[in-house]
Amino acid sequence: MPAKTRAEAFRAMHDRPDPADPLVIPNVWDALSARVFADAGFPILATSSAAVAASLGYEDGGHTPADEMFAAVTRIVRSAGVPVTADIEAGYGLPPKEITERLIEAGVVGCNLEDTDPATGNLKDPDEHADWLAELSTAAGDRLVLNARVDTFLYDGDRDRRLESAIRRGVLYTAAGADVVYPILAPVDLLPAIAESLRAPLNALQLPGGPSPAELGRLGASRVTFGHTLHGRVTDALRDIAAEVRGG
Repeated sequence: MPAKTRAEAFRAMHDRPDPADPLVIPNVWDALSARVFADAGFPILATSSAAVAASLGYEDGGHTPADEMFAAVTRIVRSAGVPVTADIEAGYGLPPKEITERLIEAGVVGCNLEDTDPATGNLKDPDEHADWLAELSTAAGDRLVLNARVDTFLYDGDRDRRLESAIRRGVLYTAAGADVVYPILAPVDLLPAIAESLRAPLNALQLPGGPSPAELGRLGASRVTFGHTLHGRVTDALRDIAAEVRGG
């Protein structure tokens, strides 16, 4: 199936007639986890950069070499048998055209790109980041669904100012061509205000013990992802198994 057709089908999945039924996308990290969640019936999967990095022996935050990340994503796509959207952090310093070519070659239907600069650990200038996203969107055309992560709530600051910043960034990024906006770690009570201010679907992060996907949908999320938390649960289970084996 052509990349454009796959991306169009994924884009259409964000149209949710029932707010309590958002698109639920598990985050996977290798070929096995992708196969398990695909076999469970999920129609689309996402990678988690933190989980993929851990599986490859790297720290999160842009430390995974681009070649290794894209190779891992390619293996996941090959194993999944369902569409996959890739978390590629801030793009590993690659130019937009090369990022697009690598994503298309890997076979993904979309990508997640964040607005934190890994070199400084600070938020990028929103206008400059929007220009960069526009270049990538132009290079991709209709072949990729672009999820623009907004990192405002990862940083300390006045709550109202962070909300204002998140909305401004989301508006800029959608104008630049982003299909979805992802205000990671936004307080759940602020999701309705963010959703109402954007002309794009909203991606919300589901955290252990937090609101369910259905509740997040009712608050304005069109799609729900899990970040590295699923990998974290598996890691905890492995620690328990290791302790059991060690204890005889």
